[in-house]
Amino acid sequence: MADHEAVSFGSADAEQSFPIGATVTLEQLDRDPHPILGRLRQSEPVSWLPALNGWLVTRYDLAVQVMRDADTFTVDDPRFSTAQVVGPSMLSLDGDAHTRHRAPFAPPFRPHPVRERFAQPTATEADRLIDTFEQRGTAELRREFAGPLAASIMARALGLEQDEVSTMLRWYDAIVAAVTEVTAGRDVPGQGQEAFDALSARLEDVITRGPEASLLGAAAEHEDLTTEQIVSNGAVLLFGGIETTEGMIANALLDLIEHPELIAWIGHDRTHLDAALEESLRLEPAAAVVDRYATIDTELRDVQIGRGELVRVSISAANRDPAVFPDPNRFDPARLGPERGAARRGHLTFAHGPHVCVGVHLARLEARTALETILARLPGLRTDPNRPSQVRGLVFRKPPTLYARWDDA
Repeated sequence: MADHEAVSFGSADAEQSFPIGATVTLEQLDRDPHPILGRLRQSEPVSWLPALNGWLVTRYDLAVQVMRDADTFTVDDPRFSTAQVVGPSMLSLDGDAHTRHRAPFAPPFRPHPVRERFAQPTATEADRLIDTFEQRGTAELRREFAGPLAASIMARALGLEQDEVSTMLRWYDAIVAAVTEVTAGRDVPGQGQEAFDALSARLEDVITRGPEASLLGAAAEHEDLTTEQIVSNGAVLLFGGIETTEGMIANALLDLIEHPELIAWIGHDRTHLDAALEESLRLEPAAAVVDRYATIDTELRDVQIGRGELVRVSISAANRDPAVFPDPNRFDPARLGPERGAARRGHLTFAHGPHVCVGVHLARLEARTALETILARLPGLRTDPNRPSQVRGLVFRKPPTLYARWDDA
């Protein structure tokens, strides 16, 4: 796509045509977005938000339409900040190029290979982490459990040793900071470039060790991508494998400790655990929005969208659409279970269309194992009344801290 400038509404036009969207603030979207998203979904399901300098899509059917139609709503845009830091990847390409980048990673991320490679290591790491705090009777479960578990498994997926996790996280932090700088309109900072260069050198070495050593080595067997392209996709996997997996585990744990009756309902029933996890994913997706750019002047629900404009899909809002999920703000794990019959359509937490999350099966395995292990090991799990937790975040949503208590061993 050629370079272009995004077109934006003037404030008067926005207030007149989209009065609700014109009032939305970034603070609302960060702290407690669901009330305002509900108003938008009902009255302005495609709305111009000056706070985002772009469109926000909040209705389920429209969200699906945008995510399915990569020809009209693309990720392949020069403003896509991640690509500016790590290079083109399956995250930032569409069409044949996207297919070529994604295809080598699909086989190792299918359910059976994921279970074979990661089920036991995930269970072992979950137990090891709990060993470090079990006797205390209290812990901050995001930084002491959810985050370290996600980082450990992602290191294994990339073919890194466990004693390299801290180094990997330093690279990760610097690269994320660089993406943030680019998003703000600045150049890639030196530290970010150095971190990506160091990660690249390490992953290039891993790739040469073959398919058994890592998912990157397995992808290289297809010979459809260069080593440089595999490394770029590896960096993208690093983002998703740490940030969103940590978030989904932390969000689900918060749901559990805030609802003791839910823990009792789950008991030792694996199907109940899975249903509770899916309901948590629906209510508070770790990645709240996905971004697209209009490739042409187009129309979406009678709204005229200009070529080049940002079209942001609210996964959070779509997942609470009452047209799809009755009583959508209530935590109801039975809505997807045999008691109610299968839902007409599932949640969109892992996106939809060509960019549906490639690591969905690994993410679910990690989250399920995390919940299963922690419930078995920490009886009487509950909130710490002195240190409450709340999910926050504009794009990536999770509790900044997650303090919990449990019965003495």
